[in-house]
Amino acid sequence: MKDWSRPEAWASIREDVANSTTLPPEAYTDPDYHAQERGAIFGKGWCGVAMVDEVPVGRVVVREIAGTSIIITRNDQGELRAYFNSCSHRGTELVEQDGEIGTVLRCPYHRWAFDLEGRLIATPLFEKDLVENFELDDFGLRSVCVGEFVNVVWVSLNSDVPDLTSWFGDLEERLAGYALERYAVRKTAAYTVEADWKLLTENFQEYYHLAWVHPELAKVSRVDDHYRFQGPGRYCGQTTTPVSAGENGEWTTLLNATGLSASDAESGRHIALFPNVMLTVLPNHTCTFLLEPLGVGRSREHISWSTPHDPSPLDLDRLVNFWALVNDQDIEICQKAQRGIDRGRFRGGRLSPRYEAPLHRFYNMLADRFEGLDRCPDGDSN
Repeated sequence: MKDWSRPEAWASIREDVANSTTLPPEAYTDPDYHAQERGAIFGKGWCGVAMVDEVPVGRVVVREIAGTSIIITRNDQGELRAYFNSCSHRGTELVEQDGEIGTVLRCPYHRWAFDLEGRLIATPLFEKDLVENFELDDFGLRSVCVGEFVNVVWVSLNSDVPDLTSWFGDLEERLAGYALERYAVRKTAAYTVEADWKLLTENFQEYYHLAWVHPELAKVSRVDDHYRFQGPGRYCGQTTTPVSAGENGEWTTLLNATGLSASDAESGRHIALFPNVMLTVLPNHTCTFLLEPLGVGRSREHISWSTPHDPSPLDLDRLVNFWALVNDQDIEICQKAQRGIDRGRFRGGRLSPRYEAPLHRFYNMLADRFEGLDRCPDGDSN
């Protein structure tokens, strides 16, 4: 079995982009690679798992990360809390699915109860006096790192992970003018895709394919209007400036957010947040993709559309239908890419420095995590 934590496994992508190869085909097709990736990428760093709007006070959600079940809720002060989904008595799953919650997490097996800070507060009929060296404080729920960024809930199984602001470098400052906390989720959708999650984010990161795969999108996000949007941080960014109206105003009909700078008011920001979140921010809405690996060559997209103002049903449907068209095109081409890599004996290719430099950045972030290098990539020099 190949050890993907060794530097030589990544030597071909460590050159500059003009000399780099694509990722080895095993990264999309090999079960051994997939198992190691689950630990190195999703088990040790931050992972986007839900939209902030999915976890209001009084609600609990259940997510699986690197084969580990996590429950996420808020305490009485509205602060996010996350715990391993296992009772400290005999390990029973505490929560099976998303739902409402009161002020207590209660095990369905023997009714042990935990408050929303994870403290064990009740052990019915347990007769604690008969158990030596037993203290309630020693048997609370095990907490998991959790935080909010760009209206996404992020979780890490690694207690030593850098904080989210450090993880994403200057991105918080770059997006500050949008005041994304004003945006509310208006619609959601989910798609199962027969392609590796990396192919989905790679496709999002480059616009080389735009004119041929997305003739409709190319009218509102023209190839000639794409530029780099890259500072230091674990993300890959580009911008469309200006956003065009297209034939039907697909991206320009909704009411813009207030207080935008001149640049933000005319631009679309397209940002792949490492590892598994894809975010497009426009003056009047955002579209957020959370990518969930399901296995070798199989993924699920969780998509949310958010706006700063409440749109009419007709305008919202028009917006979502346009995005659905574009996403169907992306899914089709990514599934073809997966099949070609898997069945066509693909041996690896090369990258276009003009169009595919973000992929090279993404590959190197992957390699860093596998090799245990905890470093924040630099931004563009200008």
